[in-house]
Amino acid sequence: MSDNLTPEQRRKTMARVKSQDTEPEIKVRRLAHALGFRFRLHRKDLPGKPDLVFPKLKKVIFVHGCFWHGHEGCEASKKPSSNTEYWNKKLDRNKKRDQDNLKRLISVGWEPLIIWECETKKDNELKIKISVFLNS
Repeated sequence: MSDNLTPEQRRKTMARVKSQDTEPEIKVRRLAHALGFRFRLHRKDLPGKPDLVFPKLKKVIFVHGCFWHGHEGCEASKKPSSNTEYWNKKLDRNKKRDQDNLKRLISVGWEPLIIWECETKKDNELKIKISVFLNS
């Protein structure tokens, strides 16, 4: 099955997808800040440009969209049924790049945490997850 949008419509749709300052990312930032932690954003010198960087702790947090990063078992990560060849390639590339970035970060002494978009909907659990990670 092919894409149901014209190339121009698809381009405009994809251009509106945010890669940073998303609602889940801002929620994680607010929680980390409320817990008393200070951080840097999107450091380009680190693999994968982590969303939150805690230089003194040598820890980073990625806030991944379930669809874009292929959250296993999550309803939101279901692949589209149209233009499957394109989407399979794109989403598989994203997952491979994420794995490579994590390996590179770990190899240079950083500790990463991935927070999935769906996890940001459970405030108390999210706060505990961030607190445990940053305080350990």
